[in-house]
Amino acid sequence: MKFRHEYKFDLNYSDYLITRGRLKAVLPCDENGGEMGEYHVRSIYFDTPQDKVLREKIDGVDRREKFRMRIYNLDASNVKLEKKSKINGLGYKESAVLTKEQANAILSGDTGWMANSDNQLILELYAKMKNMILRPKTIVEYIREPFVHPAGNTRITLDRNLRTGICRTDALTFDAVTIPARDEPIILEVKYDEFLPQIVRDIIQLEGRRAGAFSKYAACRVYG
Repeated sequence: MKFRHEYKFDLNYSDYLITRGRLKAVLPCDENGGEMGEYHVRSIYFDTPQDKVLREKIDGVDRREKFRMRIYNLDASNVKLEKKSKINGLGYKESAVLTKEQANAILSGDTGWMANSDNQLILELYAKMKNMILRPKTIVEYIREPFVHPAGNTRITLDRNLRTGICRTDALTFDAVTIPARDEPIILEVKYDEFLPQIVRDIIQLEGRRAGAFSKYAACRVYG
């Protein structure tokens, strides 16, 4: 299990334009960005009836985890089940591939088949859906601009147009109505392994901006 460093910055639009210009001038876009250098992300996050995941994030609990399903560019033929773990500020992500039928079954509460899966992540989600009553909670979606640097396995992303499904969980229904999250923040994320290259440190230096603990899921839960 290899944990990564992860830092987030909440930017205003001026900061975004400055940082985006620096990144595009120096670093290559991640190949997943395509011709436009960006892609659409839609996730559905899971939580308990007592909002354990949300409360642990807000309270800054050192050891926490969250499950989500994710699709890119509204393409439901490739659904990822992901578990993100945090321990003392370091992050680790595990993932498994779901078919559209499997993903829709989970979202609709049809989980019996999961008990017979040979995938450990699917089995873990099944156990926690049974024991903790973990359930799909809300849709979170945004536009992502990704950049990479080979040193330190560094990945930098700019996320904008953050939208929430409020309490909707039909993430694979593409006409699902979403609305802008409060204040529509723009988020700069920086992830790396052992070290962060100096050139990246220079690019992300913005006067008055410090890394914070911003959560897209928490921002999208503000309405319920």
